[in-house]
Amino acid sequence: MHDNDIDYEQILRTYRSDPYGYVDIFTSHTGQIHFQVGLDDKVEGTTGQWHHIRGTQLFVLGRERNNKAIYSTSSGVISFIRDDLEGCFVEAGEKIITIRHPLKKREIIEQILRKVLLPFPAPERARYFFSMEIQARIEKFGQRSVSVKPGEEIFTMSLMKRDRPVYYQGAPGIIHSVYFQPGVSVDQGEPLIGVCPPDTLPLIEKIITRVKAEWE
Repeated sequence: MHDNDIDYEQILRTYRSDPYGYVDIFTSHTGQIHFQVGLDDKVEGTTGQWHHIRGTQLFVLGRERNNKAIYSTSSGVISFIRDDLEGCFVEAGEKIITIRHPLKKREIIEQILRKVLLPFPAPERARYFFSMEIQARIEKFGQRSVSVKPGEEIFTMSLMKRDRPVYYQGAPGIIHSVYFQPGVSVDQGEPLIGVCPPDTLPLIEKIITRVKAEWE
């Protein structure tokens, strides 16, 4: 993506008109559903230092005399609910509830960056680590001072107890955002990092400054 392709004003207008995030809740397995919340109800997400305090109970799925309660992991308001299915048998993967929550400044910035940075996707479902060279440069200079170029070894991919190098393919730039945790499995196609071409950095910094100034 090039600067000429990015309509920064349109991106800001979109978030001004709808400054919310939406979390869809799906049934985890088949069963008879009984709702514990209704449309426009406020719900609380998981809390506690270790995320050990459950959020609001959303619904119960009953199957073969076993009831499983489903709790909210996000705080917000119920903006969509399939309450027409109350007491019915539902299939796994059915969209049941949507929770709407006001986006925080940090969330808006992260979503904008996802739109404008160049993503480098995981080639396979595996665990990833920065290569030793890249990790050393990050530790010495800081993440956003580390540049990458096509053909450079950037990751070590750990799959089936075998490690192999992953080489960067894409436009040269700096590592602006990191989306993975070292050693934690990442699905194929999910972005590992967001790369910012050098000439785009001033514009990205400008839009981040505007978001910080305009949103609470």
